[in-house]
Amino acid sequence: MLIDRAGWPFVLVALGLALVAGWWLGRAGAVPLVVLAAFFLFFFRDPGRTVPADAGLVVSPADGRVMLAGAADPGAPPGEWQQITIFLSPVDVHVNRTPVAGRVTRVDYHPGKFLPAYRRESGAINERTEIELDHDGIPIVFRQVVGVLARRIVCRIAPGDTVTRGQKFGVMKFGSRMDVFLPLTATLRVTTGDRVVGGETILAVLESR
Repeated sequence: MLIDRAGWPFVLVALGLALVAGWWLGRAGAVPLVVLAAFFLFFFRDPGRTVPADAGLVVSPADGRVMLAGAADPGAPPGEWQQITIFLSPVDVHVNRTPVAGRVTRVDYHPGKFLPAYRRESGAINERTEIELDHDGIPIVFRQVVGVLARRIVCRIAPGDTVTRGQKFGVMKFGSRMDVFLPLTATLRVTTGDRVVGGETILAVLESR
């Protein structure tokens, strides 16, 4: 299994400290830091995914549990949207994937608070990165939102990039949430409480043009 490159500094630092602790304190002193390194390897794991190929599908950009599927919160981007919010616990895969193919039209970083990511208002006031794609003339917006533990967003796409559905584009460190904003014409395929898998679970189907 692959490890996202954002995780290697954490792994290597923990292992380095384990070596130092082992030298000064013995094996017992190194064990907690080895366990920490193992957790970092687990947290930043990047398993392979099979992305559905049918046209018009919107796939989940993250692993986790659906907190909201329906009318958008007041903090949604300007316009009329349906919203799907996914909460990622610390044990979920945190590598993020694009929900649709298209051209990146904007990537906006917003500094903010660090409320628990499961609180509905956190999507509008927490630290976040908001990304908009043009999918054959249909705008799709999604947000990486950090929470109490997650204090760092990694986004590896920029305006002008062309992406494919299910393409890996970033990671959120140590618990977070993902918001997806879809046009009102989209047919949602998930409901609140569903477990979703990034790059594989179908969140919605877009109206064909």
